[in-house]
Amino acid sequence: MPWETKRVLITVRTYPTPARKSVESSCTAGICDGKWIRLFPMPYRQLKRNQKFSKYQYVEMRVQKARNDQRVESYNPDRESIKPIPGVLPTDSQWEARKKLIFPLKSSSLCELQRIRDDRGEPTLGLFKPAKIKRLKIDADTPDWTLDEKQALQQMQMFETEPPEELEKIPFKFSYLFDCADPACGGHHMICTDWEMSALYRKVRQSHGDGWEAPFRQRYADEIINKFDTHFYVGTIHQHPGSWIIVGVFRPLPVVQAGLFQQ
Repeated sequence: MPWETKRVLITVRTYPTPARKSVESSCTAGICDGKWIRLFPMPYRQLKRNQKFSKYQYVEMRVQKARNDQRVESYNPDRESIKPIPGVLPTDSQWEARKKLIFPLKSSSLCELQRIRDDRGEPTLGLFKPAKIKRLKIDADTPDWTLDEKQALQQMQMFETEPPEELEKIPFKFSYLFDCADPACGGHHMICTDWEMSALYRKVRQSHGDGWEAPFRQRYADEIINKFDTHFYVGTIHQHPGSWIIVGVFRPLPVVQAGLFQQ
């Protein structure tokens, strides 16, 4: 597959997982030429300081269509070519600058995305607004990596840049129960792997110890459900192309609510 240079607006970054070929990788996605693009693997923590980027920042890089991933949006990035473009899209006016680029790709529901994917084999990335988020579910997970995962994290290839610290295993799984806007929707229960979610868990666990769950739920349950105009970024799983997970949360304030706050 030929290499080509693309300019990508980053919208999604998931919490890293151990990876044999790159020590660890994070599923990263965004918008390029008005379409979704998935950049994988993306060993974010191993990038050089001047290569690291933020969500809603443009990044220029060389990419080629993924060889071992049949999902139409999937591309392999040339890690050495990654060049962030200074500046992040602003959040003023209820994230209007971000909405202008993202909402043209918005779907009416997860059920719609599933039907189209089942019929055409694509898309495997999407964004929609859930009709009702019922609750955030927190389940205990294994507290440590498996032996194979540990070996992947310990491997170092020639010229690799070692991450600043060993990747922490998050000992919980976070998921949402929700209904989407499709009239025939029977409800969904979907895991969320957003990097920011795991980052907040680490922050409040450090500051609140065993009392971490209350401030965590304040953001990802109370505010996500009742305060923000919440949308979910979703993507299918490489090994299970019929299964979707939440890979990011788009959470501006509702326009009406924000207007009230400004009075």
